[in-house]
Amino acid sequence: MSDIIQLLPDAIASQIAAGEVIQRPASVVKELMENAIDAGADHIQLIIRESGKNLIQVIDNGCGMSETDARMCFERHATSKLRVADDLTHIRTMGFRGEAMATIAAIAQVELKTRRYSDELGVRILMEGSALKSQEPCQTASGTSISVKNLFFNVPARRNFLKSNSVEMRHILDEFQRVALAHPDIFFSLHHNDSETYHLPVGNLRQRIVGIFGNNYNQRLVPASEETDILQLSGFVGKPEFAKKSRGDQFFFVNRRYIKSSYLHHAVMSAYEELLPQGVHPFYVLFLNMDPARIDVNVHPTKQEIKFDDEKLVYNYLKVAVRHALGQYSVTPTLDFEQGGSFSSTRMSPPPRVERFNTIESSATAKPGTGVPRSNSGASGSSDSSFRRDKNNLENWQKLYEDLGEGEDTAPAFPETEGGDGMITIESKMSQDLPLGPNAEQGYREDKNPYQLHHRYIVNSIKSGFVLIDQQAAHERILYEQYLQALEQQKGVSQGQLFAQTIELSPTDAVLLSEMLPELKLLGFDIEEFGQNAFVINGLPTEIAGKQNEVAIIDQLISQYREQLDLKLGTKETIARAMARSAAIKRGKRLDVSEMQLIINQLFACSNPMRSPSGRSCYLTFSLDELEQKFAE
Repeated sequence: MSDIIQLLPDAIASQIAAGEVIQRPASVVKELMENAIDAGADHIQLIIRESGKNLIQVIDNGCGMSETDARMCFERHATSKLRVADDLTHIRTMGFRGEAMATIAAIAQVELKTRRYSDELGVRILMEGSALKSQEPCQTASGTSISVKNLFFNVPARRNFLKSNSVEMRHILDEFQRVALAHPDIFFSLHHNDSETYHLPVGNLRQRIVGIFGNNYNQRLVPASEETDILQLSGFVGKPEFAKKSRGDQFFFVNRRYIKSSYLHHAVMSAYEELLPQGVHPFYVLFLNMDPARIDVNVHPTKQEIKFDDEKLVYNYLKVAVRHALGQYSVTPTLDFEQGGSFSSTRMSPPPRVERFNTIESSATAKPGTGVPRSNSGASGSSDSSFRRDKNNLENWQKLYEDLGEGEDTAPAFPETEGGDGMITIESKMSQDLPLGPNAEQGYREDKNPYQLHHRYIVNSIKSGFVLIDQQAAHERILYEQYLQALEQQKGVSQGQLFAQTIELSPTDAVLLSEMLPELKLLGFDIEEFGQNAFVINGLPTEIAGKQNEVAIIDQLISQYREQLDLKLGTKETIARAMARSAAIKRGKRLDVSEMQLIINQLFACSNPMRSPSGRSCYLTFSLDELEQKFAE
């Protein structure tokens, strides 16, 4: 039998490696920009066409390459960063594997122009599918320009798996932001389809954050800075009142290398303990600088995962440093033991007065001859003691359950201000016009008024027991189907604003809003682009006009839309989901009987009342038999 094991050709091996190193256009952006930084550039331009599917070009003024180096950079495991194995323990450059250029050339058409400052002529190299197509001298500026065209042109299966332009562009913007944040001492610019998205001059970290995320971030930042013999921490954390429900504005850098670490994120969240409600995430840009010998960056091809020699030490140090930063700027609350009622928001309301206590009190105050038997002197001590004990118990219960319902209705600052009292009320015209569907008859009884449990759930009796409805999930389902129907029928009605509102967004959010505009107009939004990253709000849907700040509405929509993008739904479904999540009433909102009944009627008129758009159960049913079994246990 002949031998069957053989070495793979370099071209095939490079294509296989590309699956790890180059996953999407954003991966190419990351590798090329990091190479430019390692080349000592202080001026880097990124040019994108069609979200990187047609063109990704990086132009830098770095050291450039000789003709031999220019050709060698396309070979697998060819690198200028390492010489011996021991160099792996002292890495401070962004790249070091020597895989990026080879894998990019294996799956794209690449043009490289480069010249060293001391050379009169540069070199131009064309690569296609790992094959050298051309190599010739050329006149070019000092530094390097790399153009990557038609990514995955020879791997159609991988190209078909690329997502929509808006999704791929969002990933490119994420990578660009990470590199730009790590190097505020370098000029960066980004052009997409001949339009400049970012222009970031050299400055300090605060200026770079404001340049990337917008001027409104300047007031949100709290500086964090600590230094020990083992590591140094610097950067900014966000004030708690500006935290968001969506993640994405959290950045860790170790020796200026962006990393992902749920472990370190937990350390930061621990520092915010009791400052943020559950499910809300603060903004932070934090830099850890430490001896490269104490970390291992050679863990994953993307180099976004690293290992520390002492993770617990880093965790505790990070937690204390962030907590200290928040405390220095009077962000953390102080305990005032002179103030009373500080825990009133967590109390429950008093239970119904028990008849036994009423009897005891009436007995104690009854006069002779009123029919209450008088005890003899021997039993009076025991009777008085029992009365005092029961009365004290009653007073203790009343104190324990004092202010029930008052604190519960006090909603946490962040989830309620983010969602408000419901951008679209349940009495909205759109809601009232929705006809009852085939599922309207679910056995609930309209002769029994529903009631609210903890301002989160609606309880309503049915013939076999009762139904427990999650008011937020139910309202999301109702609104989702209404918005989807409005998008299909294109019947949204807009109400003009008395004064047009102009908003400025970050480049990332501006790209998303531009993607959403056609569908938003169908829902009744009258929004126009107004210069770079600016938009004018001329009108809003009649259902939400005047009920909430226009800027807050747009911020919520963009945040929700960003979360839905990776689900690979159609644009209409994504918009409808984002609108429903943003506009639905939130937990903690008190409802009256008519509002609860309207939610019940509309929920069971939906085509799918069981689940919210995100998959959460809208209601649960409990039968009397189940309750009997529980009490029998």
